[in-house]
Amino acid sequence: MHLLGHVVRFIVSALVLMFVSWLVPGFQVGGFWSAFFLALVIAVAAWIIEGIFGKRITPFGRGIVGFLVSALVIWTAQFVVHNVSSSMIGAVLAALVIGIIDLFIPVKTPFEQGLTGKEDHH
Repeated sequence: MHLLGHVVRFIVSALVLMFVSWLVPGFQVGGFWSAFFLALVIAVAAWIIEGIFGKRITPFGRGIVGFLVSALVIWTAQFVVHNVSSSMIGAVLAALVIGIIDLFIPVKTPFEQGLTGKEDHH
């Protein structure tokens, strides 16, 4: 995937995070750049977690474990990204809403496709 594709995915992820912030009580993102960096932190955390524990444990994995890891990553990211705050309940609700949105608009992380070595070249 080209750099522009990665940037577009992070922009879409940031817009989703801003929408979720507007929708979910207890989860606040202070603006576009905070949402953009939050999307970046979540993607990097997912990449690291996947590298250590495997695909099923990542925030983008399906099932209850992926959901709980996603909530934990969102909650922890507030300590790294400026203008982001989340209660534990807010992180759980945000993970739930993001999971539902992902069912309709799947947004893979840039790392997810590039590191598996299974890019489609058809």
